[in-house]
Amino acid sequence: MRFCTCKTVYSYVFLFSEYIGQTVQMAGVTVSSNELVSVQVTSTVNKFGVERRFERSSTIAALKAKLELITGAFAQTMVLTVYTKDGKPVCTLNNDEALLGSYPVDDGMTLHADDPNLKGNEYSDTSKVEKFEISQEEYNKRQDSVRAFKERNKLGQFNEEERKRKEAELLAKEDKEEAKAKTFSVGDRCEVTVPGQPSRRGEVKYVGKTEFKPGVWVGVQYDEPHGKNDGSVGGKRYFECPEKYGGFMRPSHVEVGDFPEEDLGLDDDEM
Repeated sequence: MRFCTCKTVYSYVFLFSEYIGQTVQMAGVTVSSNELVSVQVTSTVNKFGVERRFERSSTIAALKAKLELITGAFAQTMVLTVYTKDGKPVCTLNNDEALLGSYPVDDGMTLHADDPNLKGNEYSDTSKVEKFEISQEEYNKRQDSVRAFKERNKLGQFNEEERKRKEAELLAKEDKEEAKAKTFSVGDRCEVTVPGQPSRRGEVKYVGKTEFKPGVWVGVQYDEPHGKNDGSVGGKRYFECPEKYGGFMRPSHVEVGDFPEEDLGLDDDEM
């Protein structure tokens, strides 16, 4: 299939005006001469493709102006190439005064916009964008920063009273957790309750500090495989149990007492 040349463009203009609403053969390509043509628009400037409809009565210059907004390629230096649905080149729209309908462009074809003066992804590549950088020391000296605003208005970490209040609350909560943990012993039957989850029963296997998080934790071996581990976390073993039967909870979520294994409703005659 060969490209259209400027010599054939004007003959297509007259052919287009004579056969509106019909199907004609143009440069070896069957083309419908409806008023609108639907094409896929692609570009080497930006990696994307969109479907657009254009009037066949539009000049190539007007078409390029519209495509400039879509593709990012400049109309003055834009090179438009038409491809078939299977990617074969049809022609180049190289006459700005000609009508789109004077070229063999049909529904489903691809209109590819290239701009030799621009590189692909020039507008989306941020690696070359100059970035504003400032040291922490210089930032702390600025009076128009978010940090300075918070400091002037005693917000966040600069609110000494609020900070002390939160620290006191955290210490009180931790004291409460430790006090409750002292009532637990390894081997105690227990029930674990977490908001939004069904309660789970099991046996206390570990009580104390851990390496994975601060504070006191209770290691539990559940009666059913509803846990998250086998008694070890991050390569550190705290107790032994089968995989998926172990878990660690804060003392506030654990109650010890008479919590026998739950009867699943099966007897010797049922399986």
